Amino acid sequence: MTVMTSQPPLPLMPDGARPVGTAAAIIEDADGGRVFVHGNLSYAWDAGDTAARRFAAASLTRIKAATQLEIAHAFAVKPASVRRWEAQLTDAGIAGLLGERKGPKRKSKLTDDTVATIRRLRDSGASYRTIATDIGVSMGSIRNALTDTDTDTDTEEGRPTTTSDAAAEPEPESEPEAEPAPEAEPALEAELGVGELPVLADPVDRGGERALAAFGMIAYAPPVFTPCARAPLAGLFLALPALAATGLLDCAHASYGEFPNGFYSLDTMLCEGVVRALLGEARAEGATRVDPVALGRVLGLDRAPEVKTIRRKIGLLAAAGRAGDWIAAMAKTHVRARPEQSAVLYVDGHVRAYQGTRRIAKTHVPRLKFPAPATVETWVCDAAGDPLLVVLAEPAASLASELRRLIPQLRAVVGDDRRVLVGFDRGGWSPALFADLDAAGFDTLTWRKGATTDIDEALFAEHTHTDSRGRRHRWELADTRVELPIADGPRQGEVFGMRQISLFDPARTRQMHILTTRTDLPPAEVRYRMGSRWRQENYFRYARMRFDFDSHDTYRTGDDDGTRMVPNPAKKLAYRDVEKARRTLQHAETVRDSELLKVSSPPPGTSVVLTTELVNAINADVHTADKTLDAALAAHQAIPARLPLAQVNPGQQVLDTETKLIHHAIRMAAFNTAQSLARAITTGTGYSRADDEAHTLIRTALAGSGDIIPDGGTLHIRLDPLPAPRHTAAIDELCQTLNDTNTVYPGTTLTLRYSTKPHQRPHINS
Repeated sequence: MTVMTSQPPLPLMPDGARPVGTAAAIIEDADGGRVFVHGNLSYAWDAGDTAARRFAAASLTRIKAATQLEIAHAFAVKPASVRRWEAQLTDAGIAGLLGERKGPKRKSKLTDDTVATIRRLRDSGASYRTIATDIGVSMGSIRNALTDTDTDTDTEEGRPTTTSDAAAEPEPESEPEAEPAPEAEPALEAELGVGELPVLADPVDRGGERALAAFGMIAYAPPVFTPCARAPLAGLFLALPALAATGLLDCAHASYGEFPNGFYSLDTMLCEGVVRALLGEARAEGATRVDPVALGRVLGLDRAPEVKTIRRKIGLLAAAGRAGDWIAAMAKTHVRARPEQSAVLYVDGHVRAYQGTRRIAKTHVPRLKFPAPATVETWVCDAAGDPLLVVLAEPAASLASELRRLIPQLRAVVGDDRRVLVGFDRGGWSPALFADLDAAGFDTLTWRKGATTDIDEALFAEHTHTDSRGRRHRWELADTRVELPIADGPRQGEVFGMRQISLFDPARTRQMHILTTRTDLPPAEVRYRMGSRWRQENYFRYARMRFDFDSHDTYRTGDDDGTRMVPNPAKKLAYRDVEKARRTLQHAETVRDSELLKVSSPPPGTSVVLTTELVNAINADVHTADKTLDAALAAHQAIPARLPLAQVNPGQQVLDTETKLIHHAIRMAAFNTAQSLARAITTGTGYSRADDEAHTLIRTALAGSGDIIPDGGTLHIRLDPLPAPRHTAAIDELCQTLNDTNTVYPGTTLTLRYSTKPHQRPHINS
């Protein structure tokens, strides 16, 4: 019997080599470096030959001798450097790995006097853009000047070396490592006299107040803030100035007063609802997905309210039944704050499908393309698409009828002396409604509905319009006038004249026509305003994505109005019998005509005698069908067109409207808050991609961390830097804008002050 013994593998790694994965090894000494793959010398470089060293690392990645992480560890760099070297080798060959000397390419404009001037202007509150215009340098240079003021001591020469000096040195072989940010900025703490801030300090214990609140012995627990560094969700403080401008809190106090004695105040509950919506958790159940202690620090409490508390407090507001007055008061505040945006109002209906088991009226759901149980809402937005007003419509109500019902509310919102342009789609088509709007002091803007004769192409001319963002639009338009007959209502038989703007597009099969009663606007602006109605649809889409817009928030229901007149289903069935009788009569007449043609045109050589009996026999089916049609018409006319709901569909229910309106008010305030902050980023900062990224930047900043520093009558919020320096700079300029509002934290006398920590540059190892 032969015994087999295992043969140990030959050593393939030279002495003193560091492994690179399982297949390679590296040796580096004073003479340079060498890389072995499976024991064979594959790459080598001399001391100081940076390009050859990078080539070896990139080549190991290409032949998959090891992972990027293993190669980066062996070469003492970051994985990102290995990826960059491989990309440079692919793009430019070995020459791409040589690199360039870092540092300024020409004499810097940032002299000592210039830097001192920049710091003096910044300390006085000037924005980056203003300083850059006054000094004549870029905003990037402004940031460099403000960031490079902190100096380190050069250990070799004993001289102060700024970041710019370090950048002028040759690039080190090892990759930069992020320098840890300081726990706090000593200057601000020393100025405020608060000492070093504790990281994630525990909130003030509110156990005693909770015990008193349980017995109704206190009105509410006021916000109390503990000095705290690196507090999660501190970025939510940025929302408070814009939230105050919406009027949500002031109008709520005017409509509801205050909650009964308890721990959480009305201000606290509404602020909690708005900031939770801004975090993407608009429903009450979303409170389970947000850290209650972290959110409690923002609210000035030991912890944020839980789901059952939120529902109970909202229920107290719903029981008061004043949600409509609250939203109307917020709309008036919105109009006073933004009169230029309120010169145009867009009205549209929104259908919210219902998936429960209650007997809810059906209506056509546009998104589903078929009728389903649903509730209908009528929304009013301003010229920018910001929500202004919402009312819950009756089941199966048309947009035209809801617009007529909204006229008094719109007049109360915009005031008695303003003539506002009201835009809507074809769902509101009604010449009688146009006349009613005109009589109430509103101008109409809508698409023309139904078939109409095209305008002569010779009447079209090119018109242009430049919008608020400087974009230029061009259309081929014709400006004419039309007379519309009124077919219903007290004005039946009258004719209402309107201005018609026709749009010519050779790619379309027919012309599009816009109707309006405004005569002073240029044709291109009328076309632009009509197209801007889609901004309202953008709000619906955004709210569905971010705010759970179509959620019901409560499934409580009530009995529908049994006396409400609704279409009689028997009327529709009777009309089917009428249509069937008409088709039968038409068929009988066709057969009769065919028989008469045969009788009256016999073949040649034959003759036919038409007798009364023969004619009656041919017409017998026609007479029978005619009598059947008369009976069907009589039966149809005898059936009432509308009946009380209780008789047609007893037991029908409607969803609770008050709770939904309250949540709508909170979501509207959250959306308008985010919009205000995004517009401040777009117009008040030098952020180059603000048009595309403003909302994303705001969402990132609101979820960021920062320091909470109460000091006497001021509440300082110092935000941690965002991942990119340009983001931090944009938020820093936003902070200066928000400081000018001098907003007071709700329920306190603390004035909010905002700042950002400087974005830490990578530390360069020598």
